[in-house]
Amino acid sequence: MLVVMKTDANEEQVQAVIQEIEKMGYRAVPMPGAQRTAVCIIGNEGPVEDSRLLSMDGVKETIRVTRQYKLVSRETRLDSTLITVGDIKIGVGKPVIMAGPCAVESEDQAINIARHVKEHGATIFRGGAFKPRTSPYSFQGLGEKGLKIMDKVRRETGLYIVTEATDSENLKIVEQYADIIQIGARNMQNYSLLKLAGHVSKPVLLKRSFAATIDELLMAAEYIMSEGNTQIILCERGIRTFADNTRNTLDLSAIPAIKEASHLPIIVDPSHAAGKREYVIPLSKGAIAVGADGLLVEVHNEPSQALSDGPQSLYPHQFKELMKVIGQIR
Repeated sequence: MLVVMKTDANEEQVQAVIQEIEKMGYRAVPMPGAQRTAVCIIGNEGPVEDSRLLSMDGVKETIRVTRQYKLVSRETRLDSTLITVGDIKIGVGKPVIMAGPCAVESEDQAINIARHVKEHGATIFRGGAFKPRTSPYSFQGLGEKGLKIMDKVRRETGLYIVTEATDSENLKIVEQYADIIQIGARNMQNYSLLKLAGHVSKPVLLKRSFAATIDELLMAAEYIMSEGNTQIILCERGIRTFADNTRNTLDLSAIPAIKEASHLPIIVDPSHAAGKREYVIPLSKGAIAVGADGLLVEVHNEPSQALSDGPQSLYPHQFKELMKVIGQIR
């Protein structure tokens, strides 16, 4: 249930409603909006008796939320959530471009790629330090050494950093270095990790699993938000289907569907969807055209020598072309 406050309700009245909800045995989560504040009730297994709340000063009305996910639902918050990272705003209509190698391999590699993607319009550097791979024999990342390299990238280029945490142990380390913490597709339903991500102080980029429905993705986001972290960016990266012409099938219909169901911003990872660099630019064009709030793109200066995902990584000159066509669509 959502308790909607009047436009002139003061902070004292909002706190009184929160205290009353807690007396009723539920949790109360305030949701400030552009026009008014609402308080979401969570923890109830059945209908909430709202007569006590409706009689309180400052309360306008109560609204029953029909979705299983309450905090991330558009029913709870009509205004779209804006995620701020430094001077970058994600979810305002202008696509934010996150670009870089799948895995950080060396300092020279990371800084060279970072300088190039920044020159052509990227504002966030993506790179993996901890890599969950299908094969245990594949390159697993440089670990904290990779995080230190990305920290140097940030200091030398001014780009912000998004990188993945794969378990509860390295989540603590990643939080020290990253500006945005990525929870990858393989961990989308790792609920203990999601709960821990709900306690970090950084925005979380949550990728859709390759076999997850949209509702399952939003429920995963609910796990994070229910623990207190409201800074969540969703990511569509392709789902597994019977088609074998690409690594995954990019579900562009998820973008408008999620924007209708949730107030959270959503970006697209065309690289993991395509698996082939020649498809990345066309899929990126489609993602921007349907309203994605940004892209997460893999770029490598020598894809043939890449230790991870070389075939889907753009060459620097292709990234330059991508940014040109994105500008035209925008």
